[in-house]
Amino acid sequence: MSLPTGLRERLRLPAIAAPMFLVSGPDLVMAACKAGIVGAFPALNARTLDVLESWLAQFSKTIPKDGPPWAMNIMAHRTSARMQDEVDLAVKYKVPIVITALGSPKAVVDQIKAYGGLVFADVVSLSFAQKAAAAGVDGLVLVGAGAGGHTGAIAGFAFVPAVREFFKGTIVLGGGIGTGQAIRAAEILGADLAYLGTRFIASQESMAVPGYKQMLIDANAEDIIPSAALTGVTANWLRRSLIAAGYDPKAMPEKPAVNLGADEATAKKWRDVWSAGQGVGAVREIEPMAAIIEKLASEYRAVA
Repeated sequence: MSLPTGLRERLRLPAIAAPMFLVSGPDLVMAACKAGIVGAFPALNARTLDVLESWLAQFSKTIPKDGPPWAMNIMAHRTSARMQDEVDLAVKYKVPIVITALGSPKAVVDQIKAYGGLVFADVVSLSFAQKAAAAGVDGLVLVGAGAGGHTGAIAGFAFVPAVREFFKGTIVLGGGIGTGQAIRAAEILGADLAYLGTRFIASQESMAVPGYKQMLIDANAEDIIPSAALTGVTANWLRRSLIAAGYDPKAMPEKPAVNLGADEATAKKWRDVWSAGQGVGAVREIEPMAAIIEKLASEYRAVA
């Protein structure tokens, strides 16, 4: 186990509210931190850089420095048009944790570490994990099979021990984690933190629309369909939302090229088709983040 000095003591639970496109906003991030876990959001959820800067200023002023830290997710893909602008703002506001995804963290590491920030890299395979580790990241977010959003194919039971063989830094595990028992199981495997996304989409603080939240409540693990047809990268989608958008879950089209520069087109796909992970069965009602995290903490304590 390898967490930065003093971080575990600042957390009620060893968990991160994963950054979710069009879902994680300021209310969710601040509620997560207030309730005792790391709150994270994708930089692209702020549709302009001015909006992003206003969010960062708000977090810097309102989230206590001695409490759970907050994190910003930056898309590191070569087609991401504003990546360096987002990094510049992270440096300006000294974002505690930067989580890179869909690309090498190499261009980000030195800039974030220069002010004392942590860099975690979101990875979906052992080869990507090895490359990110070689780039000097502080942590690896292992996106395992069953994760919502862009997903991996390796089960957490195999992913964590394989990465721990060559990486001594912080390991975060995602993929089907929606209960306190699952958070504890991630620790037993050798992970330092658990990555939970789907469990928080139906929170009151989430930016998800009401129909999305209700679809989660009505769904189970068999309603999750993996496909690369929408974004060019394999992601897990809710079956009913695919059908509503005109797709046939049994005959999805070929995957397009990845292009994160086409912000409006990308946003429309995620707006019209809703993502979730295999842990969706834990979502049973719309609740405040504080209530959800209280339940997770109770479940965690029961098996810790």
